[in-house]
Amino acid sequence: MSTDRQPVTERGECARGEAARAGWKAGDWLPARQTASPYWVVIPAYNEVATVREVALRARRQCRNVIVVDDASSDGTHQVLEGLDVTVLRNDVNRGKAGSLVRGFEYALSRGAIGILTLDADGQHAPEDIPRFLEQARREPAALLIGVRCRDQRRAHFWRYAANCCADFWISWASGQVIEDSQSGFRLYPALLLQMVKIPHGPNRSFVYESEILIEAARKGTVIQNLTVGVGRRSASSPSHFRPLLDVARITKMVAWKLVSRGMYPVGLYRLLCRCFGRRPSVRRYYGERMAVMSLRK
Repeated sequence: MSTDRQPVTERGECARGEAARAGWKAGDWLPARQTASPYWVVIPAYNEVATVREVALRARRQCRNVIVVDDASSDGTHQVLEGLDVTVLRNDVNRGKAGSLVRGFEYALSRGAIGILTLDADGQHAPEDIPRFLEQARREPAALLIGVRCRDQRRAHFWRYAANCCADFWISWASGQVIEDSQSGFRLYPALLLQMVKIPHGPNRSFVYESEILIEAARKGTVIQNLTVGVGRRSASSPSHFRPLLDVARITKMVAWKLVSRGMYPVGLYRLLCRCFGRRPSVRRYYGERMAVMSLRK
């Protein structure tokens, strides 16, 4: 374990004062050093003791700044991270995936991040794909990148795959862009988007948040790009927290309101169908999209 990296509760008064100003709490781990890197990795974790250390270690090899947000786990998730040169934030109570992501975003943005990668702690995302995201982000710094899992791999769980396909269609319609894997947690968000978009992120909105931010990103004029990634085998001790019926119902309710509030957004459906059939949409931006794009580009 690094000698210059200790819990907030065990450091001097100066360190505690600095930690408090930065939003740290007892139980959080201060990194040995803050390296100057424009990109950060955020890994939300809830009871992932079997996999989180390896995921964090592999992510650290690809990116200098890695944050693990322990969502009040009861299995010692934060303890297995001791000795790694990563930032560990611990939630006092379970905030859900959305709340954990937002806390990680806020920390990274306060350190000057221009882009934030997210990946799951259960081992299904390969941190070795991180350089591909970074390379694409350098070419398209304002784009939101989604790591798309291969269809054959997604079909391994039929009902979950069916639920994901349903979510993909409705979210693509509401956003007016083709989103091939709307439930993938392997993403790269541009910092400007996260600073502009404010979305509710309570414990019951974990997967709703990740869907809603895609729709809001499209409304702000952000280009959403799909990047094919591999998928590892999820550990038997790390089952998916996605509940096909309940979470899809919540996502459907959110998307339905987004569509109804825009008169069912027919232009979005037209754009989606055009892109699905390889045609270029010929319509102009809908409602306030032009102003949103101009604001985003400033």
